[in-house]
Amino acid sequence: MHTAHRQRSYSVRFDWGSTGASAIGADADVAVVVDVLSFTTTLSVAVDRGVEVFPYRWRDDGAARFAADRGTVLAVGRREARASDISLSPGTVRSAQGLARLVLPSPNGSSIAHSLSASSGVCIGASLRNASSVAEWISANYRDGSVVSVIAAGERWPDGSLRPSVEDLWGAGAVLAELVDRRPNLEVSPEAEVAVATWNSITGTVEAKLQSCASGRELVLDGYPSDVAIAAEVGRSRSVPILREDRFVNHGRVLDN
Repeated sequence: MHTAHRQRSYSVRFDWGSTGASAIGADADVAVVVDVLSFTTTLSVAVDRGVEVFPYRWRDDGAARFAADRGTVLAVGRREARASDISLSPGTVRSAQGLARLVLPSPNGSSIAHSLSASSGVCIGASLRNASSVAEWISANYRDGSVVSVIAAGERWPDGSLRPSVEDLWGAGAVLAELVDRRPNLEVSPEAEVAVATWNSITGTVEAKLQSCASGRELVLDGYPSDVAIAAEVGRSRSVPILREDRFVNHGRVLDN
């Protein structure tokens, strides 16, 4: 990988997927993972309710043992879920009773967070619901010159390759826009500037854009319109989920919603 792709001339960086996370996140003081229509929205709903969330690799045979060893519930994929199951669908977490700890695998955001846990200084999960709170926390806790890398998780094509997804670009841009507004002296990469500009272009039409983008239409057509509505709750969450060892712990305000 060419050194230029690591954006090391800048303290605020942006890239895509697991490879991008390796390129710009491994030496970051703060790595922010964004997976708007799956993992990080569900994560924000969970930590709002005081639930500890354990990220894990997707379709890994060790997930059930990992969950059992920690006395946690193991979430399943949306399509595998039965009526009583907790899944990647944020509505199932919002409606769950007595949930305290959750292993939440996903093919993109959770897997990236799991991989960053051993390399980046701090790993945070951000969505449109808590982007402002995440940026506020970073601004309050890190000086100018600290490296902040924001990773849009993206989705997967059937062959397993990265499908850049516009909703994650918007979520990353929401974090970056708030951070740059609070800390205008930060050295921001052109890649991060594009994410900010893209977010600023849709701020008045977020729910409509989420419903009409490819990933949002997929969820609506598959019978999950409420997942899109929850993802569009811009600023609703005050959570700041930070990965400590093997679990996300909330460093923001807990809401029961």
